[in-house]
Amino acid sequence: MLRDVNINLSDGALASAVSAVGIHAKIGASPVTAGEAIVIRSSMSARRIRELLGLSPLADAVMDSVENGANLIYCIPVAASTAGTPSSVTADAQGSGTVAVSGSPNNAYRIKIKVTAAGGLNEAAVRVSLDGGGTWLDEQTVPANGSIALANTGLTLTFTAGEDGFLEGDLFSFTTTAPAMTNDDVLGALEKVRYINDTIEFVHIVGSAKPALWSACAAAAADYHSVYKKPLFLVMEAEPPTSGQAADAYVTSLVSQRKGVESIYLQVVTARGNYRRMDGTTQEINLAGLICGLYARASVQQSIGETRSFAISDEKLFSLTPMGIEAETETLDAAGYLTLRRYEGLSGWYVTNARLLCPDGSDYQYAERIRVTNKICREVRARLLTQLQRYVDISNLDRELSAIGEMAMIPLDEMISAKEISSARVVVPEGQDILTSETLELVIRYVPVGHVRGIEVDLGMENPYAGN
Repeated sequence: MLRDVNINLSDGALASAVSAVGIHAKIGASPVTAGEAIVIRSSMSARRIRELLGLSPLADAVMDSVENGANLIYCIPVAASTAGTPSSVTADAQGSGTVAVSGSPNNAYRIKIKVTAAGGLNEAAVRVSLDGGGTWLDEQTVPANGSIALANTGLTLTFTAGEDGFLEGDLFSFTTTAPAMTNDDVLGALEKVRYINDTIEFVHIVGSAKPALWSACAAAAADYHSVYKKPLFLVMEAEPPTSGQAADAYVTSLVSQRKGVESIYLQVVTARGNYRRMDGTTQEINLAGLICGLYARASVQQSIGETRSFAISDEKLFSLTPMGIEAETETLDAAGYLTLRRYEGLSGWYVTNARLLCPDGSDYQYAERIRVTNKICREVRARLLTQLQRYVDISNLDRELSAIGEMAMIPLDEMISAKEISSARVVVPEGQDILTSETLELVIRYVPVGHVRGIEVDLGMENPYAGN
């Protein structure tokens, strides 16, 4: 085996007793083909993001992250193996005209076609909405061939006038499902993150996923730490409730799915809600994209549930879904999922806890714990790489090895000064046979910062005259 600087994580110590922050990668379905990751910056508009990523689930998630704090995102578009599909077209119309849809949609759309001027082909005019009537495209005349391609959606509308044509006010509607990535699609894209020449702190897998994919991605994340020396964690999305499924039944299903899936590198977001996006549309979505934006704003040691810093406005997030899910927050939080909640007396919404799907008794219950540890891994390894293959004077071995240990302490001291950790120490175990093993063993222990996750107040009355 080739020699390297290997850092192994010790877990359970708490129970028993200089890198970039917030830069992340997104993997999601998109019609765009790219040989390398597409870079999105916070200065880009919604229109520019869509130009680069298409009208796609990937673009939507990027917008959610950018408007909530993400400054730099590396996007890996995936030609999803499972195509999206349109529903049948329903009509609320008095005229004889009909509308049909064909093609493979690039995203989940709620399409409405409103007739704004009566007539037949080459006479009638229509406006189209992709988001259920929240916003409308420019008016256009139905062409003589009856065909209108909806730009960047993958869909084509075909108008048939019939005997009387279209009447003003006629309305046609249909929905589409988004294209979906298979497990192989996701794992293949996740492999590409290795080749991004920047520090990627976490990866967001856009779109709902089943537990089998959670486990596979968690194993890949473990390899990023142990094999590729690029420690990161994953943000993934739970599947939505089935049609008409009650909140309690949905939660029972999620708790069952959680069994057997354990990883300190895996976060699964169950929080869903009616959210007004950066482009002005309101959609019912998984809020993982928003969560990624909060991580970009937070320091590594900072909980994104911190109430003084990370309120989500009622003007952006109107409600959580499905109805009744707020009563199930404690159950989902205890199962290790990331949820949102309200606090009586505060406006807005807040992350309950930045939970990870860690094993019972793990020190890494929260994302802020793994973010700090991953930063230590990156920074210490960068320092110690400069010490590989160096010679040591065996006649003065303790001093020589201690000097290497002091190199490892430099980034830890910097993190202490930045209040990212409380304290740390590097121990060089005695009696190491460097001549035979040619491997130096170091032990690093650090004390994390604390977090006030609850406050208990003892309130009572007192009599200033009592005892006089």
